[in-house]
Amino acid sequence: MLNLLWCMMMLTGIVYGAFNGTMPEITDAALDSAREAVSLCVSIAGVVAFWNGLMRIAEETGMVRTAAEKLRPFLLWLMPGLKGQTRALEYISTNMIANVLGLGWAATPAGLKAMEELSKLEEDRGAGRLPEPVRKRGVASNEMCTFLILNISSLQLIPMNVIAYRSQYGSVNPTAIVGPAIMATAVSTLVAVVFCKVMDGKRSG
Repeated sequence: MLNLLWCMMMLTGIVYGAFNGTMPEITDAALDSAREAVSLCVSIAGVVAFWNGLMRIAEETGMVRTAAEKLRPFLLWLMPGLKGQTRALEYISTNMIANVLGLGWAATPAGLKAMEELSKLEEDRGAGRLPEPVRKRGVASNEMCTFLILNISSLQLIPMNVIAYRSQYGSVNPTAIVGPAIMATAVSTLVAVVFCKVMDGKRSG
């Protein structure tokens, strides 16, 4: 759908330029945009490589594992059905830590792994290997919904994407966004936590 939308917008612009005699300006804009896109990709690639490298070092030195242990009580409070599910909790913790650091690229693989583990957990419940009520096939579990909501609303201490974009486009102070970003994501995360607990209370009630 998005591909069709972008295609229609570009075709509309080209047709409009052809009828108004502004095709040279459209050609120049297309070339400038392509050049700027390549420059932006190179800049972002450096930021991605740097922070993903730091995340990898943190994993190898056990810092991520330590942080995950600190998050464990909070996650079990949010998702009590994960008690004893070490792998799922580890992946969820890694995803949350990466998101807090603004490393969406590093958070995505851990998030996918977490969803795989939660899916296996639901299959075990459905097969009767775990003492939980069987849910309809194809319906996301409470844990899946809670994790997805937290992932979307994630607190960010260092919004690296926005900082990189601001730096690329000549911002005088690229890191000025940090304070507002922390406040906005803290509120969104708090609302997400409250919403999840209220919905869990309704389901259990």
